[in-house]
Amino acid sequence: MTTQTVTIPAFSGGSFSAYLATPSTQPEAGIVLIQEVLGVNENMRRTADEYAREGYVVLVPDLYWRLEPGVELDSEIKEQWTKAFELLKAFDLDNGIEDLKASLAFLRQYPTSTGKVGSVGFCLGGKLAYFMAVRTDADANVGYYGVDIDKNLAEATKIQKPLLLHMGENDEYVPPSAQATIQQALKDNPLVTIYRYEGVNHGFSRAGSFAYRQAAAELAHDRTLALLRQHLGSGVVQGATV
Repeated sequence: MTTQTVTIPAFSGGSFSAYLATPSTQPEAGIVLIQEVLGVNENMRRTADEYAREGYVVLVPDLYWRLEPGVELDSEIKEQWTKAFELLKAFDLDNGIEDLKASLAFLRQYPTSTGKVGSVGFCLGGKLAYFMAVRTDADANVGYYGVDIDKNLAEATKIQKPLLLHMGENDEYVPPSAQATIQQALKDNPLVTIYRYEGVNHGFSRAGSFAYRQAAAELAHDRTLALLRQHLGSGVVQGATV
C-alpha cells in the first residue's frame, strides 16, 4: 500500500487536496471516504489505509478547503470539538457535494480504476453519503451516524443506487425521533438498508475516542465491506482473500 496527497480540480474553479491510499492490487474499485466535522485527521487517514488494505483505492477530500485548508481536529479536545461545530455551521452543503462529485470523477479516471466507485462517510460525511446517493451516480454509499438526514428526505425519491445507513441507538445528534423519521421515509425503498446499534452513541466507530465501541464498530465495518464487495468488487488483496 502507498499513500500520498493529491490535488483535485474543483468544478467551480480552484483546487483542493485529498489524501489518497492505494493498494498494491490492480485494477481497483474506489471509495470516496468522507470526513467527519473534524476534517481530514489522523483517524480519517487511518480509516482510508484500512480500506486500502482491503483492496480499494481510497480518496479522502478536504471538504473544508474553502473555509480553512488542512483542518485536523481531535474530538477529545473540547476547544477543537467546538471549532469543528463552528466549521460545520459555516460549511456550504452544495459546494461540498460538488467537491465530492469532483472526487468521484477523479477516482473513476484513476489509472488503475475499474470505474466502480462508492462512498463511505462519517458524521457530516454520513449525511453527505446520503446526498451521494441522491445527487450522484456513485455505485454504493454508506453513511455512519449521518446528521440531519431527517431534514433532507424530500430528495430520497432520487435514490437509484444502494445506500446503507448505520445509526447509534443513543446518538445525541440524531435523536430517536429523527431516526424514526428516516426509517419511516426510507422503509419501502429496496435499495436502502438501515442498521441501528443498541446502546451506542454518535461516533461509535471513531477509534480512539470516548464514544468508540469495538463490537458495534466491527459489525458495522463488516456490513459495510459486504455492501462494497457486492456492488464495487470483491476487494481481493494480493496473496489473500479478504
